[in-house]
Amino acid sequence: MKVTIVGCSGSFPGPDSPASCYLVEAEGFRMLLDFGNGSLGPLQRHIGLYDVDAICLSHLHADHCLDICGYHVVRTYGPAAPYPRIPVYAPRDAPRRLAAAYGMPEEPGLETAFSFVPLSPGRFAVGPFEVTAGLVNHPVEAYGFRVSHAGRTLAYSGDTGESAELVKLADGADLLLCEASFMEGPDLTPDLHMTGRQAAEHAAKAKAGRLVLTHLVPWNDNARVLDEASRGAFGGPIELARSGAVYDLT
Repeated sequence: MKVTIVGCSGSFPGPDSPASCYLVEAEGFRMLLDFGNGSLGPLQRHIGLYDVDAICLSHLHADHCLDICGYHVVRTYGPAAPYPRIPVYAPRDAPRRLAAAYGMPEEPGLETAFSFVPLSPGRFAVGPFEVTAGLVNHPVEAYGFRVSHAGRTLAYSGDTGESAELVKLADGADLLLCEASFMEGPDLTPDLHMTGRQAAEHAAKAKAGRLVLTHLVPWNDNARVLDEASRGAFGGPIELARSGAVYDLT
């Protein structure tokens, strides 16, 4: 299983990265975890424009889903269009919300290019991957994901505050992509985002192999985010996510 960080900027694209988007590949199958604004461009550095086989959207905030609107153009009007519809696993309201973002009527909406599958907590197959979705703590319906293939596991927090469900999803994972949007300070908003320290605590409880801090907000001092995580409970390797970074889980 190969994991490529396409975008890791939190809340909006930064100068060095688009918003959240992660490419997961195995056996020639290519799945995206989130498709945040700005990510469609650099995605083309890693795979062909028409090579996405499935998409999982953790939630419907723009920085996690909005570039699916541009990808609808790709698959609807490209030179060999129409291309086969691809599955999009997303919160139930995704077809309506994304059609509204694009400026299309609800029918047919974006479903000429995509086949939307409503998410709920549980396990399901996506190509060669076994995916487990779990509800995490965010102001909207939001999921974290566990993706397994050939004995290796990736866990992805999506956007969440402190979450026992995330610890379950990341149990024994080889790689945990965990959001760290906040820096330590008084009166942290609960059930919204996490600090680097909190991400490290979740990785330690889950006994994950490696922690990569992501959803890095451009106005933060991310060296400080990393330092706060490194002072936490996790004893394994910790690093900041970087657009273009590749992890081979073999």
